[in-house]
Order: sequence, then structure tokens, then C-alpha cells
Amino acid sequence: MLSLPEFLEDCYACYNKPQFARADPVYFLYGYDDPLERELVGLVASCLAYGRVDIIMSKTREALERLGGRPRAFLLDGGRRELEGTLRGFRHRLVTDASLARLLEGARGVISRHGSLGACVRSHLRPGDQTLLGALGGLVREIGGRPEGIPHMLPAPARGSACKRLCLLARWMVRKDEVDPGGWEGVDPALLVVPIDTHMLRVGRLLSLTHRKAAGMSAALEVTAAFRALCPSDPTRYDFALTHLSMSLQGRIGDYLGQVLRGS
Repeated sequence: MLSLPEFLEDCYACYNKPQFARADPVYFLYGYDDPLERELVGLVASCLAYGRVDIIMSKTREALERLGGRPRAFLLDGGRRELEGTLRGFRHRLVTDASLARLLEGARGVISRHGSLGACVRSHLRPGDQTLLGALGGLVREIGGRPEGIPHMLPAPARGSACKRLCLLARWMVRKDEVDPGGWEGVDPALLVVPIDTHMLRVGRLLSLTHRKAAGMSAALEVTAAFRALCPSDPTRYDFALTHLSMSLQGRIGDYLGQVLRGS
């Protein structure tokens, strides 16, 4: 029987490996050594990260192939008409060619003003911030051109959504280990919020980290606070590993956790 900290570290050691990232959108970031290119790839990959994993991977690959091998360079060197033409016909669930073009046009504006998406996030950090949500909200406002962000792609944290995809982008770009490549220097990983989804909500409820029934921001903050109590400097450390554990076990995750944590 393991204690919760022991279990989490064992899970991290087992699942926080690059081979598990091959079926995860973080995989697309690995091909970009330049963090300025990587953050734009991460924006596209995270904003398309909903639905079935195989379709997410296929549609993200399609979008990035349309943008060429250097998406940032393509974005900065071209104009709106060229971008719209390149993306014409793209669709992933509620994301259309027009909404993806709008996202990238907004990102181009942020880059022109700040130099990078990461610099924009840093500019919105305030002394005493307990999480990165305020700074991420600033990024959303600047990309979307309005406080509520871009529906179905980049919603604002202040509106109560879990903002899973936004928190996922932040985790990829702020943390640095075998899975998360990093690239946003000067942002403290301690401020990250768990990008909660159905898998993490299920695990969080089974571990009594939250009793929320919906994967909203309240649940994300409760799970993050529980992890922060165990790992103050890196509260999203266990996110990737636990998510992939849940994905691999599916409906058996409850029985598994009962066995390893309670010996039952």
C-alpha cells in the first residue's frame, strides 16, 4: 500500500515519458528548437485539443502542415489574405478556417506588440499573483481582441470555464522535463493551474482532491491546490502522468487506485 505522495511519484516515474507523448498534442512541440516557433505551434495544438485523440492528432498535423515548417515565420511574413487562403477548408469540430485564422491573426498582433506570446504573459504578471490565470487572461484578451476571448478555442479564465487548453499551453511552455519542453523563461511553474478534463476530474474525485462533478475552473483550482500542498514549486507535475494512467485504465481506474492506495 502506497501513500498518496509515493503513488504520485511512482506514476510520474512510469508515465511521464516521451513515448506516451506520441499520442498527445504536446508531441508536436518537440520538432521546434526555437521557443518562438514552439509557442505558436503550442497555441495551435492546444486550441485544437478536444475530441478523440486520434482526430486531435490528425487535425493538428493538418493545420501545422498548412502553415509550413516554420509557422511563426509564415505568420509574420504573410498577410491576412495569405493566411485565410492557406487555411481555407480547415475544420475541426467547432473550429473553422475563419476562427483559426482569427486566432492566428490575434497571435500576430501580440507578437508584433510584445515580441512573443510568452513576453505578453509576463507583461500581465502582477506581484502577489497566486496563479497564472490573470496573466493568461491578459493573453486571451490581446489575442481575441475582447475580454471573453475566442469561443470554442481560447475562452477567458474569468468566465468560469476550466480553460483546459489554455492551461495546457501554459504547462507545455513553462515546465521543462521529459514531456514538457518549456520555452517561456521567467514564468514560475508554481503559478500553473492543472488543465482539468474528464480524466483528471475522475482521478481528482477518486483521490478526494475535489468533489466537484463538473470539469470547471473551481475543480481545476481545487485539484491544483491539493497538488500544490504536495509539490509547492510544481503543482502540475503529475498532470500528464495521471491523465495517461486514466486513459490507459479507462473504467478500471477506481479499482486500481483502491488497490495501490488502500490495499483493497
